[in-house]
Amino acid sequence: MTKVFIDGSAGTTGLRMRERFEKRSDVTLITLSEELRKDENARREALNAADIAFLCLPDDAAREAVRMTGDGTVIIDTSTAHRTADGWAYGFAELSEGHREAIGTSKRIANPGCHASGFIASVYPLVKHGIVPHNAALTAYSLTGYSGGGKKLIRGRRARRAARKSPHLRHEPHAQAPARDDEGLLT
Repeated sequence: MTKVFIDGSAGTTGLRMRERFEKRSDVTLITLSEELRKDENARREALNAADIAFLCLPDDAAREAVRMTGDGTVIIDTSTAHRTADGWAYGFAELSEGHREAIGTSKRIANPGCHASGFIASVYPLVKHGIVPHNAALTAYSLTGYSGGGKKLIRGRRARRAARKSPHLRHEPHAQAPARDDEGLLT
């Protein structure tokens, strides 16, 4: 059974990962109590007891977690701290066979992130096949939701959503559902 520790399981990404891993029968989830989740010794012990540790932390905390972790644990970092760092595999297996192989053999894997993934997935094949020069100056515009906000932000958002479901908001269904024709297509 694979032992997994999520360092930062109180944040948005960590919460979602934890929910998914709790449903699996092939994973033992290493958890820390609320009181111990920021305790350096408890974190060090959990990081080194895990086969795989997911870092769902701000950049500085992710770097600290890496320093506390020995070579026996595979680390997958969801922060931006190691995305371009030497010795880290860039975790976008779909880009190429080389990326896939590096991820499969590395003990240190950096998650590419949502904004970068969208851009890279679009541009990488164009550059690879010579359609766009490798030194082209490209710009991408993207927006974000509430990732990184953690429990407090999620609770606030859910409370606001519940408040919007007030019976006094009679136009809500019209605002939430675009007009569709008989075949379900946007009109």
